[in-house]
Amino acid sequence: MYEQFKARAEGVSAEVHRFDTRAATLEFIIAFLKGEGLRDAPQYHAVWADCPFLEGSVRKSLSEVAGLKFEVSQKLAAEAKFGISQMQWALTDTGTLVQDSGAIEQRLVSSLPSIHIALVPTSGLLPDLPALLSRIHPEDCAYIAMITGPSRTADIERVLTIGVHGPERLIIVFCDELGGGN
Repeated sequence: MYEQFKARAEGVSAEVHRFDTRAATLEFIIAFLKGEGLRDAPQYHAVWADCPFLEGSVRKSLSEVAGLKFEVSQKLAAEAKFGISQMQWALTDTGTLVQDSGAIEQRLVSSLPSIHIALVPTSGLLPDLPALLSRIHPEDCAYIAMITGPSRTADIERVLTIGVHGPERLIIVFCDELGGGN
């Protein structure tokens, strides 16, 4: 299922990566952030919404990375270059990410920065929307977000424009070792 998801997501301009362990995933994310100019300044910092990936010693190990912030506000997210969140599911047939985004921080980091890094447990891969709907129930979910590729619109003179209503880039990072998907 991963290869099909990857093909669909890359077909709508997302960048997709997969790692076996949390350590390898974290190493990739830090290298990516630094390679893209992460630093402790507006328009260059990253905001990371609280998520299961950060449990244990991971958050503590990240405390020394300059420019990486874990307290998310609308102002910090709007000024951030990077937003990092964890998604619960990924729909193979469309390359779509799905998250119960009840916490406002999750919505802020996935919609305001110019680059969104989405962590996904590989176990959260589902074939399609009916499979997702068999796992979630509206009464249990506050706000379901579905993301397919970077933000795009053709509203302006019917010319496709990337990043007008959200991130210009979507980096999807699967982690085999990360549990998830209910």
